Amino acid sequence: MAASSNAEQTQLQDMEEEDAGMEEREMESDEEEEDGMGEENSDDEENDSSEDEKENEAEIQRLEEQLSINAFDYNCHVDLIKLLKQEGELFRLRKARQKMSELFPLTEEIWLDWLKDEIRLTEEEPNREKVYELFEKAVKDYICPDIWLEYAQYSIGGMGSPGGIDRVRSIFERAVTAVGLHMTKGHAVWEAYREFENAILSTVQPPPGRIPSHQEQELLNTQLGRIHTLFRRQLAIPLMEMEATYAEYEEWSEDGVPDTVTHLYKKAVQQMEKCKPFEDSLLVAEPPKLAEYQAYIDFELKEGDPARVQITFERTLAENCLVPDMWAKYTNYLDRQLKVKDLVLSTHDRAVRNCPWTMGLWKSYLLALERHGADHHTVSDIFEKALNAGFIQATDYVEIWQAYLDYLRRRVDFSKESSKELEELRGAFSRSIDYMKQDVEERFGESGDPSCLIMQIWARIEALHCKNIQKARELWDSIMTKGNAKYANMWLEYYNLERSSGDPVHCRKALHRAVQCTTDYPEHVCEVLLTFERVEGSLEDWDTAVLKTESRLTRINQQRAKAAEKEANLARQEEERVDQRRKAKSDKKAQKKVQRGNRVGEKRKAEQDDYHDEWNEDSEQAPKRHRGNGDQTTEESMETETGLFGKNAPPGYKPAPPGTKKTQQGAALKQSDDKPELRNDNCSVFISNLAYTLEEPEAKLRTLFEPFGPIQQIRPVFSNKGTFKGYCYVQFESPVSVPEALKLDRREVEGRPMFVSPCVDKNKNPDFKVFKYNTSMEKQKIFISGLPFSCTKEQLEEICRSHGSIKEVRMVTYRSGKPKGLAYVEFADEAQASHAVLKMDGMEIEGNKISVAISNPPRRNIADKSSSSRPMADLMPRQVYGSRGRGRTQLSLLPRALHRQNESASKVENGTASAGAAGNASGETKPLSNADFARMLLSK
Repeated sequence: MAASSNAEQTQLQDMEEEDAGMEEREMESDEEEEDGMGEENSDDEENDSSEDEKENEAEIQRLEEQLSINAFDYNCHVDLIKLLKQEGELFRLRKARQKMSELFPLTEEIWLDWLKDEIRLTEEEPNREKVYELFEKAVKDYICPDIWLEYAQYSIGGMGSPGGIDRVRSIFERAVTAVGLHMTKGHAVWEAYREFENAILSTVQPPPGRIPSHQEQELLNTQLGRIHTLFRRQLAIPLMEMEATYAEYEEWSEDGVPDTVTHLYKKAVQQMEKCKPFEDSLLVAEPPKLAEYQAYIDFELKEGDPARVQITFERTLAENCLVPDMWAKYTNYLDRQLKVKDLVLSTHDRAVRNCPWTMGLWKSYLLALERHGADHHTVSDIFEKALNAGFIQATDYVEIWQAYLDYLRRRVDFSKESSKELEELRGAFSRSIDYMKQDVEERFGESGDPSCLIMQIWARIEALHCKNIQKARELWDSIMTKGNAKYANMWLEYYNLERSSGDPVHCRKALHRAVQCTTDYPEHVCEVLLTFERVEGSLEDWDTAVLKTESRLTRINQQRAKAAEKEANLARQEEERVDQRRKAKSDKKAQKKVQRGNRVGEKRKAEQDDYHDEWNEDSEQAPKRHRGNGDQTTEESMETETGLFGKNAPPGYKPAPPGTKKTQQGAALKQSDDKPELRNDNCSVFISNLAYTLEEPEAKLRTLFEPFGPIQQIRPVFSNKGTFKGYCYVQFESPVSVPEALKLDRREVEGRPMFVSPCVDKNKNPDFKVFKYNTSMEKQKIFISGLPFSCTKEQLEEICRSHGSIKEVRMVTYRSGKPKGLAYVEFADEAQASHAVLKMDGMEIEGNKISVAISNPPRRNIADKSSSSRPMADLMPRQVYGSRGRGRTQLSLLPRALHRQNESASKVENGTASAGAAGNASGETKPLSNADFARMLLSK
């Protein structure tokens, strides 16, 4: 039994061992399978990562190639640095950052990443100097508190080296000077500085219970004095969290806070309260916060603290580094107010590095270098960088060359016949002309200097300073061959040069050539030639000049007659087309009236109809009784003519919602029922030029006119469809209110000038004109057309301000407020307006070429009515001066003598001299036809 049981046990053990072996084998096989799957997964991951690496490497190579073509691609630099950082290519990453920093200032984020990478790579002591050099470059790009704080904290790590503590203090002092006034981040730098000094204090304090020696006591007192000074300096500056700093000082100081420190602290708190609204607006504003920063700068400029103005500008530019106007404002402030050489020149350098495409910043930089006595080599290098910066228009290159040539001219001592500076100036003039011809024309398709201003300056310098009139003549010959021979002003510039430096023979020769070649104002050069011969010439010279000028003017008049005939034919054809369209339109209207007459509809009450007609006549009759103030200018009348006299709404007009129309029409009819008082013109004013879209005109006008006296009724005029027609009547209870109400004439209502005039009944005053237009030329005002629709009043005023003192700028718009691309600018006097015309005509604004002329409004053109004939005076065409085109008035350079010769012709144009053309046998006035006008123009 025992043997059997032992055998059974042995058998059971063998079975258990076999089972265990099988389990082990199964586990081993499972592990082998798992290992195989893991290897497969790791292979897949390695394949994916290798593909990503290949894609990134290809992208890196593409970006590097793109930068080799255009090194000034800012975004390309940023993308390359990001990819290299992802790949961990530290050597290539350092090289990419260095290349970018040579061309552009780096942002705070890029600098901090670079500095932290370099700090990790150079932990050994001998390499700390490289990091210090990198920090010095970083703090020059922007005034950033975080970079300064990182710099100071890094320097603390080297305080154990010889002179390390003094170096840390020096860096902290520079930091608080640069960013200690930063309202929101400055306190962090101050606190770090105090913590450092407190750490030094703990090392010089003796252990408790031991009396310090005399030397130890001196060190202790010196260190305590440093910390006291830091507290006092910080508390005198308006910063965030000032209260916590003051409380900390109270707790730290054993003797309490001195009264002087408390006084300065309270003043700083008051200043902080003034600045707090601007800081709050910056906190809630969305980037770039330019308007908020500008308001902050304006506030600090009024306060007048240069250090605070500077830190506010720096904060603005840290977030708006690509705004050229802000850099220009900052550099102008430094040039005119602070005038600290290192600060001014470093800021100019940062400006052109941030916005290299802005010519004005380079020009200011050159002037600042010269102003602060920079050496010639430095100025020349900056100029060469400016030429390679890539300006956006050809005229920029002309201006930068002019600035550099002015600088070179100021270096020359013209008392010496020959000098190195003079030869360099001549070489620069020659190079600038070649540069314009080759580089600028190839890039822009234009020279940028069509009037050859650079060559004109060179010629004047050669003639006046170098007494080399022969070289000046050669230059002027070259100027004339470049398409300038047809302009009178170019010949007169040449003549004036000859007059001041040459002899009468060459003056006469220049004027004879001018008479022969000038096409824009030949009368003027003819008059100059005759005046010259009166002073200088013989009888023979006089006869020759008279013969030449007469023959030339005869040819010019023949050419003008042909042009006028062609223009008259085109005008006649256009008028025929207009007549056809008008006839088709009237036929269509007549047909619609017949159709409406056949429909059954409600008739209005007779009383309502009569009373309504008393105030709301149709669109042709209502305006006839309204305008009584004769001082309305023509251009204002032009602006409102379509809305007052036309049948259709102007372009851009958006009708009011249907509900509004019905409400307004119902209100008008209700007013007719509720207020049956008779009309009283003596107590009324007429309001016009209101917007079609004006909501609740009665309520709006009541608010405006109630201060002048009790109002009996306000009657806005609506069309049959219920739309507001832009004019209405306001009747007061007393005529005393009318003169006061007229003072609101030209008051702006929802973006349009409101016209207020006496209410005049034309039936009782048949001689009263609908509008009294001022058809005379307004020589102090210019008319600008072709403006881009995006141009604002402020932008146009800024453009015109350089040409004179501006009294008024008015942008012409439709009733809806949509711009027409037209504007009137009134200057202080005629001379300024004339100067503006000469300088601005043909200027480009946002890609639009504008036309500028002296304001000479056309007479009103109202269609003839069958019941009456138009007076001949109303048909007077607009005056044309020179050959600059119909409908535009340029400066008249026609001599007074020739004006007198043409007086008779002018009378014929007005229809007062020719009885055959203007009257018939019965003595009645007969309107002139287009053919009559053509004959009159040809007769000239």
